[in-house]
Amino acid sequence: MIPFDFIYCRPSTLKEALDAYRQLQSEGKNPVYYAGGSEIITLCRAGEIRPGGVIDLKNIPECKALALDERALHIGSVCTLNQIKESKLFNLLRLACGRIADHTNQCRITLGGNLCGSIIYRETSLPLLISEAELTLFGPEGERRIAFDKVFKGRMELQPGELVLQIHIPSWALKARHYHVKKTQNEKIDYPLVSLAALWKENRLRIAVSGLCSHPFRSDQMEAVLNNRALSRDVRSKEAAAMLPLSPLSDRAGSGEYCRFVFQNTLHTLLEEMENGKI
Repeated sequence: MIPFDFIYCRPSTLKEALDAYRQLQSEGKNPVYYAGGSEIITLCRAGEIRPGGVIDLKNIPECKALALDERALHIGSVCTLNQIKESKLFNLLRLACGRIADHTNQCRITLGGNLCGSIIYRETSLPLLISEAELTLFGPEGERRIAFDKVFKGRMELQPGELVLQIHIPSWALKARHYHVKKTQNEKIDYPLVSLAALWKENRLRIAVSGLCSHPFRSDQMEAVLNNRALSRDVRSKEAAAMLPLSPLSDRAGSGEYCRFVFQNTLHTLLEEMENGKI
């Protein structure tokens, strides 16, 4: 039960959603857009956020899209992790979605909610960071399409009143060689010590990582080292693990140095399986 009153809106069009946002904002209601809602409900119950207005996007057709054409896969922001997993249209994203929470919550958590939420791991971002994905956004300035990595800087950087409409993954990425691993402390279903997604384009390895630092990241410097076959696997994995953009997290799951150690071993395994033809 949410211990305070708020205004709930369920628009059927993008215009209605934006109109509701503007009206609630003008009334000082501090509105939020609602995709899956699992995080918003939890934070409201805990008293960590207190929106005066909630705008539910699940009735807007453009936000529910899940379609494939000759150029790209188009995924609406309110598609659930389970819908994406069951579609089997982008296997790397399917693996990432299938390793977040349990099945019940995968049926509630949405792609837009995972990307825009406050939980730092945002593991669905990893396949998008390495696949040249794009976003269609909608807000007070209208609709715009932009590269995912221009908006996602560890978390989504949206303009006030703007919402994620769709995510677009180019067709080459859907068929590309890929790899995904999630390392947790104890349980299969848990927040990651290290979550890593890898994709190959033109025989060059790309990686994105979550869990290790305070936000997900992709590193050109790491990729340059990992793709340097003149170096041994040991050297590449050790040097890449030393190139973190931020200090590794230290929390209940383990010390920062332990997490870096896990990351280094994960990279070594990735390189070994790649070079032995297992990926």
